[in-house]
Amino acid sequence: MEIIIRTASAFLLLLIISRILGKQTISNMTFHDFVSGITLGGITANLAFNKNISHWALIVSLLVFFGIAYLMSVLALKNRALSRLISGTPTVIIENGKILENNMRKIRYTLDSLNQSLREKNIFNIEEIEYAIMEDHGKLTIKKKSEYEWVTRKDLKLHPAAVNSFPVELIIDGKIIEDNLTENGLTPQWLESELKKRNKAVSDVFYAVKGTQNKLFFDYYQDNIQKPID
Repeated sequence: MEIIIRTASAFLLLLIISRILGKQTISNMTFHDFVSGITLGGITANLAFNKNISHWALIVSLLVFFGIAYLMSVLALKNRALSRLISGTPTVIIENGKILENNMRKIRYTLDSLNQSLREKNIFNIEEIEYAIMEDHGKLTIKKKSEYEWVTRKDLKLHPAAVNSFPVELIIDGKIIEDNLTENGLTPQWLESELKKRNKAVSDVFYAVKGTQNKLFFDYYQDNIQKPID
């Protein structure tokens, strides 16, 4: 029973603290976020099952560390120099198409890692890159040379596309999301009529969404694929 109570308390405390510290702690972590996340996890793990340490001592430790992490994040917002010290700064890896080997050595970043990061961005030829920057959260940002950049509608002097709206989920796992329909001025009757046009019922639909250009997308339980890829 003690372990159950301690584990539940650890979960609730960590959830509350993570919510207060913000989404940054669980998304693109900086050095500060990385250290905070690991330490908070270690303290809460001990709180959950380590009966050799008083749970009050661990709760105090958790709250003190939370206070320090929160204070550091607030100070970092107000002081740019402190922010750079806590979170680190971006590092230029490629400049004007030239690889900066010294910068790579400083952050212990290898060519294999660079090529992997580029492939993840669908870039297989390093000659396409004008600038590449290692951000303080550990991800690579790139700017292609102008001749390799995508052509935009503006470049082609085309008319602007229609104003896009945010996608609206209509059906999830065979159930109508009535709140989404109401908030967007839609009705279940309208949705059912759209399905009838396709000779389908709500129970046939696994997922339905109204897309950014007001186009409807339906995914049915029966996909009619003879040999789906595993």
